Amino acid sequence: MDTDISPEELDQLMKQDGPRPFRLIDVREEDEFHICKLESAELIPLSRFMESAPVRLVDKDKPIVVYCHHGMRSARAAAALRHMGYKEVYNLTGGIEVWAVRIDPTMRRY
Repeated sequence: MDTDISPEELDQLMKQDGPRPFRLIDVREEDEFHICKLESAELIPLSRFMESAPVRLVDKDKPIVVYCHHGMRSARAAAALRHMGYKEVYNLTGGIEVWAVRIDPTMRRY
């Protein structure tokens, strides 16, 4: 199973009609989240991820997409979720930085 999702693939998923079939989790810190974020993303900072994720992400069968600034922290979070038994976990390649470059050039960057 491919565990990465490109900004273009995620953009297509987010544009589909109806309820979103996955959870979108931002693992950056709160100050970063306030600079910019993806629509309907939920913040679970990596610094508190191991305690918060099992409580907040109860359904281990629902697909999860995680992202951070460049993709390194979210790769760690995705690996942790898989280790905890989550079935479908995807890491946004390049993080929100590449999203801003390729999908939403109006997004604030840092």
